[in-house]
Amino acid sequence: MSKLEIHQIPVLSDNYVYLFRDPVSGQVGVVDPAVSEPVLKKLDELGWKLTHIINTHHHPDHTGANLELKEKTGCTIVGAKNDAARIPGIDIQLKEGDIFEFGSQSAKIFEVPGHTVGHIAYWFEESDALFCGDTLFALGCGRLFEGTPAQMWHSIGKFRALPDDTKVYCAHEYTEANGRFALSVDPKNSALKQRFNEILETRKKKLPTVPSTLGEEKQTNPFMRADDPGLQAELALTGADPVEVFAETRRRKDNF
Repeated sequence: MSKLEIHQIPVLSDNYVYLFRDPVSGQVGVVDPAVSEPVLKKLDELGWKLTHIINTHHHPDHTGANLELKEKTGCTIVGAKNDAARIPGIDIQLKEGDIFEFGSQSAKIFEVPGHTVGHIAYWFEESDALFCGDTLFALGCGRLFEGTPAQMWHSIGKFRALPDDTKVYCAHEYTEANGRFALSVDPKNSALKQRFNEILETRKKKLPTVPSTLGEEKQTNPFMRADDPGLQAELALTGADPVEVFAETRRRKDNF
């Protein structure tokens, strides 16, 4: 089967919007459009017609262009059922375990509360693509604006169960700062040290560090490793409940 064709559009100061197309049906989606102009410009450049907006959560830097793009293209807006009231223009409401059909492709829906209570993620298995919004970042995770550490750890656990070669299409370029923090809590992690050096070289060239892969995140992202004995030891929480370890890691990041 053909895979999604995915284009990354940098917008605002550090957001990424993703434009993707199913080569079989020609359907075109955009993930979390903060602003419309760069999206419309890229659509024109590629000769694509937008059919769907895919929202992961309600924050304005993810839904800001929903209504304008819908007005200009007639596209369908997709988002979380349990947060429909906060998704502008929503047409299709999705919940945990739903399958979102997108032309010849399909995405499994995960409810991943923590950053917001109504956050969802889209896993296009056949394209090795996870659109995870602000739940998971390269070497980080979203702030807990509306959810609890237990919710977020459970949400991240859903991603830990996915294949290592899954690409993590997260919504922000936070990787260098996340890496500096990760080294402060996991300084003996050789894979992390190597990855951080590569990130520095990438950013020197003004290139994106995203997408990463879940395999990389499982090895190096402290927020995916709250049950790792090495990380627990560094936090003086050996043998603690992973939720407690996750909460302490998040507290330190919030104050880093």
